[in-house]
Amino acid sequence: MPMTDDATVLADTRHWIEKAVIGLNLCPFARAVYVKNQVRIVVSRARHLDAFLDELDRELELLAGTPAEEIDTTLLVHPTLFPDFFVFNDFLNVVDDVVTEHGLDGVIQVASFHPQFLFEGEPEDDPGHCTNRSPYPTLHLLREASVEKAVATEGGDAQVIVERNIRTMRELGLAGWADLLARR
Repeated sequence: MPMTDDATVLADTRHWIEKAVIGLNLCPFARAVYVKNQVRIVVSRARHLDAFLDELDRELELLAGTPAEEIDTTLLVHPTLFPDFFVFNDFLNVVDDVVTEHGLDGVIQVASFHPQFLFEGEPEDDPGHCTNRSPYPTLHLLREASVEKAVATEGGDAQVIVERNIRTMRELGLAGWADLLARR
C-alpha cells in the first residue's frame, strides 16, 4: 500500500466524516461534536501491532481522562498497517481486550471502519457494507454515555439506526458511495 502523507489522511478522513457520516446522518451525534471540535483525529504511523497498541493505550487514557466538552470521541486512523480487512477484523478482539484491561468496559466502546468492511453473511456487493467503510482502517473510540444519549434521541433503539443506515446505503448504491467519497 503506498504511503499517504498525514495531511492527505486527515483531509480524506474529514471529507468522509462531513460527506458520509454527517452528510448521510449515519451517526446521529456526529454533527454536534464535530462542529464543536470535540472529535480528535489521530493518524498513526506505527510500524507494527505492538506500537499501534501503545498508541491505542494512550488514546484510551486521554479520552477517559479528558472532559467530553474537550474531546468527546477519537478516531485512530492507520493508513497502512491493516490493508486486509479480515486481519483488521480479527485484531478487534485484541482491541476489546485492551479496553477491558484499562477498566473502560461500559465507559468507552470501539467501533471499527475499514475501506473493505464486510458484514458477515451479506453478499460482497451489498452497499450496506458502506455504513462501516472509511477511507482508511479506523478505530472509533466512543464514550458510552454519548452513544446512549444519541440512541435515546433516535427513539432508544440502536437497531433502528443500523437499519436506517443500511437502507440509506442501499438507496445510494455502490456507485453513489464512490461518487460521494470522490468529490473534493
